[in-house]
Amino acid sequence: MFRRKNRDIPELSTTSTADISFMLLIFFLMTSSLDSDKGLARQLPPPDTTEEQADMMMNKRNVMQLCIDSNNLLTCNGDTITCEELTRRVQEFVANANDDPELPEKSRREVHLIGLTSVSDRHVITIEVSRQTTYEAYFNMQNAIVKGYALLRNDMARQRFGHSLAQCSQQERDALAMVFPQRISEVREEISNK
Repeated sequence: MFRRKNRDIPELSTTSTADISFMLLIFFLMTSSLDSDKGLARQLPPPDTTEEQADMMMNKRNVMQLCIDSNNLLTCNGDTITCEELTRRVQEFVANANDDPELPEKSRREVHLIGLTSVSDRHVITIEVSRQTTYEAYFNMQNAIVKGYALLRNDMARQRFGHSLAQCSQQERDALAMVFPQRISEVREEISNK
């Protein structure tokens, strides 16, 4: 009696689905934050004039030479040292607390929050690394250098501000960085074509 009619269900139009998906993908890529800071935090010194560079190259007391060879052997000014020894040497070299004529020259400058003080702004730590050096040896050396600067800044923070470097405000950290700036220059070992 009752007949059921077969109705055709209309098909869904999907022609614009790909366009919409593509526009949503672009939207999310543009509005998403994908920054991940990895690597070494280094602020290189600004380029000096040629006159100052020539001055610095002639004055060897301002340069500490670090080298890691293909056997991961760390040397400082020709002496074989450990990373712990490197931290101590960086502190002594950069601070030059007794104005030793063998260690870097210092300048007298007015530093915000600290006042007129001796600033260690003429030193340079040069690093030469063999291409066969392992990443572990390289990063251990970098960590030792950073630790030396951090210990110097921490000591000055305790003397001047009465608290540790970790508790310093950004302005205090900036002032300490002006007194003990990280001046590091890396030299790449050239491959000889023999």
